[in-house]
Amino acid sequence: MTDKPIDDVSGVVTTGHEWDGIRELDTPMPRWWLWTYYACVIWAIGYWIAMPAWPLVSDYTRGVLGHSQRAQLSGEIAAVKAGQADLTARTAKASLAEIKADAELLEFALAGGRSAYAVNCSQCHGSGAAGSDGYPNLNDDDWIWGGTVEQIHATIQYGIRADHDDTRDNEMPAFGRDEMLDPQQVDAVSDYVMALSRDDGVADTLPGKALYTEHCVDCHGPGGAGNMELGAPKLRDGIWLYQGDKAMVVDMITNSRAGMMPAWVDRLDKVTLKQLAVYIHSLGGGA
Repeated sequence: MTDKPIDDVSGVVTTGHEWDGIRELDTPMPRWWLWTYYACVIWAIGYWIAMPAWPLVSDYTRGVLGHSQRAQLSGEIAAVKAGQADLTARTAKASLAEIKADAELLEFALAGGRSAYAVNCSQCHGSGAAGSDGYPNLNDDDWIWGGTVEQIHATIQYGIRADHDDTRDNEMPAFGRDEMLDPQQVDAVSDYVMALSRDDGVADTLPGKALYTEHCVDCHGPGGAGNMELGAPKLRDGIWLYQGDKAMVVDMITNSRAGMMPAWVDRLDKVTLKQLAVYIHSLGGGA
């Protein structure tokens, strides 16, 4: 018998706890819940024995079944690679033009390039390749270092101003900071450059044209046509790498920019590099 009081209403033994006249019932757990709990305990013990479960200092218990999800994943990856072996070998031997001309290799390259882009390139150029300030939009037809699939491939391999002997490297002078132009001259050149992108015929009437011809035309070309061999952007199309408002153009001419893209030739295998070039060329730009 229990010396704990029994609730008058429910007839259930109480725990003996009472708050403000309210007694706590000592209602037993349902049988089904208890059996479920016991079954879970038994299952847990069996799992500890059968499966990897206990961490050790430098390893873990393997379990009598020896199951390993890591080993399973490695096997699945190996199976996928084996299935792709023929396409991978053909891609490695084929030129970029041959890959684009072969429907099977092109499909393989686009799939692989899309995956490689998401892992290695989207952090700067965006998941949709639309770019941002200082990171080119890869969807349009405006290319600083050339938009053919071969030129894109070279840019990916060797980077821009990267730590590689074959990197694409050219740097715009800081005309204002290095006192090649005074602030009034910088302002005049910026007005001319902005007028070029509007294509309203006003540019030829501005005093900045003479300064542009003297200091800028060798790289950016007459009328702002640009020069892909030098990595000098086109200035007359209204597409800007670092925005196109007056303050930014003045700052560019005054201080210059020297954005850097890493060289991927020592980071990615040659098949992945080809796939990336083909994929990026397919985004809508290029030539």
